[in-house]
Amino acid sequence: MRLTATAMLVAMAAIFVATHPLLGTHPAWGYVNAFAEAAMVGGLADWFAVTALFRHPLGLPIPHTAIIPTNKNRIADTMADFLRTNFLTPVVVARRMREMNVARAAGDFLAQRGERGEGGAGRVMAGAGALFVELLESLDPDRLGLQVKAGLARQAEKIEVAPLLGKMLQGAIADGRHRPLIDGFIRWVGVALEDNEDMVRRMVQQRANAVIRWTGLDARLAESVLNGLYKLLAEMHVDPNHPVRVRLDEGLAHLAQDLQSDAALRARVEQAKNDLLANPALSDWWMGVWERIRLSLIAMVRNPGNAMGGQIGASVAELGAALQTDPRLQVQVNRFARRTLVGVVNRYGEQIVGLVSATVKGWDATTITTRIERAVGRDLQFIRINGTLVGGLVGLVLHLLTEVL
Repeated sequence: MRLTATAMLVAMAAIFVATHPLLGTHPAWGYVNAFAEAAMVGGLADWFAVTALFRHPLGLPIPHTAIIPTNKNRIADTMADFLRTNFLTPVVVARRMREMNVARAAGDFLAQRGERGEGGAGRVMAGAGALFVELLESLDPDRLGLQVKAGLARQAEKIEVAPLLGKMLQGAIADGRHRPLIDGFIRWVGVALEDNEDMVRRMVQQRANAVIRWTGLDARLAESVLNGLYKLLAEMHVDPNHPVRVRLDEGLAHLAQDLQSDAALRARVEQAKNDLLANPALSDWWMGVWERIRLSLIAMVRNPGNAMGGQIGASVAELGAALQTDPRLQVQVNRFARRTLVGVVNRYGEQIVGLVSATVKGWDATTITTRIERAVGRDLQFIRINGTLVGGLVGLVLHLLTEVL
């Protein structure tokens, strides 16, 4: 287009020069010469105007030329202010977000699955899974496991577990969630007692004096002890208000309170926690767990057709269908997306427009000139072409008026 516009300007100049000696031979040559003269002036004027936007015409430092590179900092600030005023404001973003159904769009994306789980969601999951496998395989498993362990240990060291345990225990007691545990403990004691009846009988008989053993009452005494223990366990199991259970509840409540308020007990719990974290056996156990987790994740991602992969795919499809068809879920998701984006704009809008301004200011004159000139493209050369044609027509009309008048 630049060559076309320049060729038209050169053609008008050539016609003007060629027709000037012929002006007296025929009246038509006057019209042709007037058209070419005015077209040449219009083309030159628009060439100067277009060139002056981006550079100095013919390299001459004419005032008010090379406008864009000279004023790139002001242009950057103007662009940033335009973005800030017309786009990155909470009101504008909220209004635009109300017109969008983000939840429905997300549902359509997740629900687009082919015969083998292909489609948008499947490709994204496959790509993310492959990247995840490459990450797990490229890193040193032992070193990565130690790093994960160290990170977990650092986080555990920051947490004081005694008050947390106390609050959890206190909440469980208040809601009665500890009772099934006590029931299970009572049943376990009963099973343990049943499995060790002979040992209990021997213990009772060994502690009986010689007279009781001589009379043979030691066996009956041991049997009575066992029967009494079984009866106590049975009563505790069926009666939630049994005195022993009440005392046990009181003891647990007292323990929950001490875990939160007793400094000495809290210090002992913290010491026990730190000792556990420093125990080499815990490190060995974690490395085994981590390696099993790592290998399981790799196998799961490499075999998307297995049960776990099918469950994940089905879950994704169900989520997509719910987002497509559930109006209440769509309202909640859209409200969350709108509030999140408005919050981002409200908090980081200045940083975003500042980034735009700083980026443009960081460009050199050649870069900004080239990018804007390419963005406008062919229209710049159409300005020159139109200027040549319009100028020629104006010259033709003026010549006609001089001839008529």
